[in-house]
Amino acid sequence: MKNIPIFLLFTINLVFAQNSSDSIIQLSEVNATFLATKKSPINHQNIHIDYIKNKSVGQEPSILLSNTPSITYSVDGGHSQGYSYFRMRGLDQTRINITIDGVPLNDPMNQAFYFSNFANLLGSIEMIQIQRGAGISKNGNASYAGSIELFSKKLSDPQSFTFDIGYGSYNSFKTSAFFNSGIKNGKALNLRVSKIYSDGYKNHSFNNSHSLNFSGGIFRDKSIWKLSVLAGKQKNGLAWMSVPENDINCCKTTNANSEFEEDDFTQVQTKINNTFLINKNSSVKSTFYYTFADGWWNFDLDNYYGVDSDGTNLTKNEIKSGMLGFFSNYEYLAKSLKFNFGIHGNTYKNNYIESDANLNSIFYDVDRFKEELSTYTKVEFNLGENFLFSSDIQFRKTSFDYEGDVMKFREISWSFINPKIGLSYISQNNDVIYVSFASTGREPAKYDMFQGNDILSYVPGALDWDTYEYIGPEYGNQLISKNPEFVNDFEFGVRKEFKNFNMNLNFFYMDFKNERILNGQTGPSGLALRSRVDNSLRTGLEFFGELSILKNLKLTNNSSYNYSSVIQNDTEFTPILTPEIIINQEISYSIKNATLNLSARYQSDSYMNFENSESLADYFLLNARIDYKYGNYFTSLYLNNVTDIHYFNNGEVNSEGQRSYWVQPPRNFFISVGCNF
Repeated sequence: MKNIPIFLLFTINLVFAQNSSDSIIQLSEVNATFLATKKSPINHQNIHIDYIKNKSVGQEPSILLSNTPSITYSVDGGHSQGYSYFRMRGLDQTRINITIDGVPLNDPMNQAFYFSNFANLLGSIEMIQIQRGAGISKNGNASYAGSIELFSKKLSDPQSFTFDIGYGSYNSFKTSAFFNSGIKNGKALNLRVSKIYSDGYKNHSFNNSHSLNFSGGIFRDKSIWKLSVLAGKQKNGLAWMSVPENDINCCKTTNANSEFEEDDFTQVQTKINNTFLINKNSSVKSTFYYTFADGWWNFDLDNYYGVDSDGTNLTKNEIKSGMLGFFSNYEYLAKSLKFNFGIHGNTYKNNYIESDANLNSIFYDVDRFKEELSTYTKVEFNLGENFLFSSDIQFRKTSFDYEGDVMKFREISWSFINPKIGLSYISQNNDVIYVSFASTGREPAKYDMFQGNDILSYVPGALDWDTYEYIGPEYGNQLISKNPEFVNDFEFGVRKEFKNFNMNLNFFYMDFKNERILNGQTGPSGLALRSRVDNSLRTGLEFFGELSILKNLKLTNNSSYNYSSVIQNDTEFTPILTPEIIINQEISYSIKNATLNLSARYQSDSYMNFENSESLADYFLLNARIDYKYGNYFTSLYLNNVTDIHYFNNGEVNSEGQRSYWVQPPRNFFISVGCNF
């Protein structure tokens, strides 16, 4: 009985896919699985290239994303480069699907993605679509909290060249150049190269990054071939550990990581896209991709255990991984119908080596494997003149395997059927009222299964000191928890446009089963741990509004209200790092060639521990920007934390029961100059 609704949705999709019309598909470079439009019954928000250009000076995309509803962020080093993290509706980025041109960016193993691996990534981006909630089916890991889909700059854009250079506080430096040839004789290419450096606000938290993005294409009447290479290399002084409050009070730039803890990572993503026009109604878009990563980081054991460190007790952690994948999407477009069918699969191998950093003696050498196969069908069709119906069903199967010297392991797998359905009402004024329901399941990340460890080992009585033989379970499966997580997501919203004002108001209700939430504890590497809870919910309101006053004054508001609750063992509490209220208010005033922008952010307090006894204080942050353009030349001055407040946007109660934080910087600046040709 429980499969009947799913069967009916498949049947509806197939029946309506038979319709035909005289509509004509236009060849497009965009290779998304399915892009939500204004009329789609999907909660989404688009960030376009003009906004990206104005806001981005090489800082981490997490900071830019935090200007939209329901998103919080934090950075390790207290500056705008290096490792950053963001949360959507209180859920961390391992629960958020991130893709670029449809290619998964999340690491399949821990399901995280670090923007810093590709410095100045936004310099290659044409548009970002944010979908909060389960949204539309995507390639890669489940859109559990939401999805971030990045779209590269188009080769078909006119010929152009842009160069910029900037300098700011903490010896921060950024330079970037971008060239686009435009289409000539059916061929085109673009290239971006970037260099970013910063000493960091915290002690020894430097970031030294380089990146390159190349795309070349061949354009034919019925097809487009496109080769893209995205590569990045970064070196960092690490600062991922929180700093106890007493140490911050003594010196705000204290880094809880030692000066000997550094990393060095390289990541390269290569993809070949093909768009083929079958006829005036149908097209197929396909992509082969390969993502390679290679790097290492040091971990100072003496420093972690509170012993004065001289760098002699360091472990070196090396990771080398490769992910090979393919997806193909068929699209049928008619006058009142859009139908999509797609498949996606990839295989991933991750080799991890832990050794003594000084002696090079190997402690562990293990391989982790993951494979994924998914297929989906989606349909949008008009019901009369005022209603748009949407149906989306995804089948996703994934498996995990592990090879190590300590113990055996049996491959484990998960299968999910994720149905989604929605309905929009479109008024004569093109106002939209929409409602949607989605049910999504996801497998646990390796970090959660291994309880914060990188390898499987049995600690209690692990070695018989008489025989020197390992004591413990024969198979590592007995040490892990593989229970999947599920969410039922209900969304209801309104999109409305007036002459000088447009807005989107969205209500959401997310009901979770077996959710893994932060428990306020840290694992053996100093990273936060998560625990499974039986029942939890997140509900609230999200608002976007833009008001134009006269010709040169614009007000933009992105705000959200979130009520979240966890029930475990008959006890109800609020999940960690989930503020109730977030308000982003911007004022932009233009006069001749100059634009003045003032942005304010208010984030209410949130709990830092399971017991809800310690809170991260609320804060009000004020930033300013001045842009000036003269012909082909432009300059921008950014002044952050104008009022010079002392604040935190991330914290925890550490293993010793102390309040511990990731400190944010005082007043700081960045100035950028450049030219367009």
